[in-house]
Amino acid sequence: MLRMSTLFLRTLREDPADAEVPSHRLLVRAGYVRRVAPGIYSWLPLGVRVLDRVAQVVREEMDAMGAQEVSFPALIPREPYEVTGRWTEYGDGLFRLKDRKGGDYLLGPTHEELFTLLVKGEYSSYKDLPVWLYQVQTKYRDEARPRAGVLRGREFLMKDSYSFDVDDEGLERSYQAHRAAYVRIFDRLGLDVRIVQATSGAMGGSASEEFLAVAETGEDTFVSTPDGYAANVEKVQLRGPAEGDPAAHPPAEVLDTPDTPTIATLVAHFRGLGMDVGPEHTLKNVVLTLTQPDGSTSTLVVGVPGDREVDLKRLEAQVAPATVAPAEVEQVPGLVKGYIGPQEGFPAGLRYVVDELVVRGSAWITGANAPGRHARYVVCGRDFEPAGTVGAVEVREGDLCTGGEGPISLERGIEMGHVFQLGRKYADAFGLDVLGREGKPVRVTMGSYGIGISRAVAAIAEQSHDDKGLVWPRGVAPADVHVLAVGKGDEQKVVALRLSEELEARGLRVLLDDRGGSPGVAFKDYELLGIPTGLVCGKSLADGLVELRDRRSGSSRTLAVEEAVDAVVAEVRG
Repeated sequence: MLRMSTLFLRTLREDPADAEVPSHRLLVRAGYVRRVAPGIYSWLPLGVRVLDRVAQVVREEMDAMGAQEVSFPALIPREPYEVTGRWTEYGDGLFRLKDRKGGDYLLGPTHEELFTLLVKGEYSSYKDLPVWLYQVQTKYRDEARPRAGVLRGREFLMKDSYSFDVDDEGLERSYQAHRAAYVRIFDRLGLDVRIVQATSGAMGGSASEEFLAVAETGEDTFVSTPDGYAANVEKVQLRGPAEGDPAAHPPAEVLDTPDTPTIATLVAHFRGLGMDVGPEHTLKNVVLTLTQPDGSTSTLVVGVPGDREVDLKRLEAQVAPATVAPAEVEQVPGLVKGYIGPQEGFPAGLRYVVDELVVRGSAWITGANAPGRHARYVVCGRDFEPAGTVGAVEVREGDLCTGGEGPISLERGIEMGHVFQLGRKYADAFGLDVLGREGKPVRVTMGSYGIGISRAVAAIAEQSHDDKGLVWPRGVAPADVHVLAVGKGDEQKVVALRLSEELEARGLRVLLDDRGGSPGVAFKDYELLGIPTGLVCGKSLADGLVELRDRRSGSSRTLAVEEAVDAVVAEVRG
């Protein structure tokens, strides 16, 4: 039994100054976590209970599907990461350190390398496979901008699992088994999640899906269409207009357009001439710098419709592991800021690509590569040939995509889980072979499956709170019932303690507020802490009554003291 008179807990009445989202604000105020440094948090007793409950649900479902738990060190030598190239590819995201002898180590952000080496060292035959291994362990990533409390931290608890199969058919079965287990896990955690198609990023591999907890405060944007298609914006492909005949347009024409270095000023210039021109008729050429993990850079120019902005995060997913940032155009020889156009080509070393909305046969108004001059009737496929097509623009509500039918809807979500069909990337790197059925070596194929456990606590808080505090789903709450002794005198404490002991004897986890003092403080803490069921022993005890409260619905009812234990047990287990 937890007694609030001795529990290591201090609730706060004011929001922390750096709180950006409800979960951060409430987990700190309710005494579940405390900040140590940016992106680094201590978990207090009630927080540990919730964290353990989430981890237990994950473990139970992983064990039920036949996965086996292992545990790897967080401190990893450089060599395995060098073999896969991720010592460099991860860039600044890795925590790197040296031991006293000068050896290079890292704090593990993921453990593909060690899982692969473990199986390589232990298994040698197709008869050993498939095998599913998982761990629950603290991970480390040097986030450039840790934010939102434990939602995006530099240290976090995660479940990662890996499947090892002889062939692609086996990988598909392993992938679907994990996917189904994830559905059960998030259902038990009380999370409203959407399964969306996703990119694989630095993980590599082919097919991947994300499990996103729907929340307005989520960092991930995903799209959905009326026919059920859903994808992360980094994955979605927009449907551009139909291609046309490049020869169907008049010849390109260069015009004087003084003082028009922006799309707005260019449109205003043409409208001042009585021409019906909008931003969507212009081709904006955005100059970007790509930086590879080894520090090398290159320049990329992206052509997008003038009424659209470039989504750097979406573009970055397609050029990974490089990072993307706006370039200083003045520092790029051969380009005239505000008047860039593709029709005369670009200096050597610059790569020009266009967004999916810029299709063959489309005609544009764009820069003429000279100050104060633009060109119209510049046609893709006639006057310029891009080196490629990328999804670069910000996706809008109502856009059309290639993956589904009907207009796109946009929602925000928190990434809770990610499943990958890794294939043979890591098996190739380490030569992970087994003896196949035909007596010849067969290269193993892998899957990778992650769930953010500490992040799940915050995501649940994002979805399960009101203006008074947290409202935990029963499956993860730190206690089954919060018993309150309120009012003057000792009778309330005596009865509350007796009922708490009886509830505990019936197998329930009890938080007893036995502090005495102000009823207002007790009720505010009850509402802030968010335990689903409350049992109040107050002034109505004089009439032999107690109050049973439902934190989720806000409803309450009175009942006789002798009925209280059975009623609470039925409420909790019903």
